[in-house]
Amino acid sequence: MSRILSDVIILERSDYLSTVEARHQAGYIYLADITCVDYLNDQTRAMTNDLKLERFELVVNLRSFAPPAILRLRVQIPEQNPVAPSIFALYPGAEAMEREVYDLFGIRFENHPDLTRILLPEDWEGHPLRKDYGVGRVPVQFKEVKRNR
Repeated sequence: MSRILSDVIILERSDYLSTVEARHQAGYIYLADITCVDYLNDQTRAMTNDLKLERFELVVNLRSFAPPAILRLRVQIPEQNPVAPSIFALYPGAEAMEREVYDLFGIRFENHPDLTRILLPEDWEGHPLRKDYGVGRVPVQFKEVKRNR
């Protein structure tokens, strides 16, 4: 029976890309997920060091298979400049995940090959998973999917 170890690294945006590159070289070859959390009115989350809490936290889950391990990166993203470097060059699967975070939270990814909306129509205004996004607005109308049958 194998035991999967799980670690969490909380870091500033400026350390994000170099940390991902180092972990990729160390064997974390699988990107499981990228998402975001909006802490608009909750600045009480646990921090392990003296990092400045930011409104947004980019959450990146990486996996290593030999040895089996999971790594979660919690990257602080400021409200005034919600930008992070893209990790597409290391993990091509990040393409859709980063677009989803951009579409729903408004976090922009530098050097992304196609940073356009992925779920919402191109003319949609705002980012509906932000906690300050207006309640009672027009319901979300997702893009039509063209199917080849």
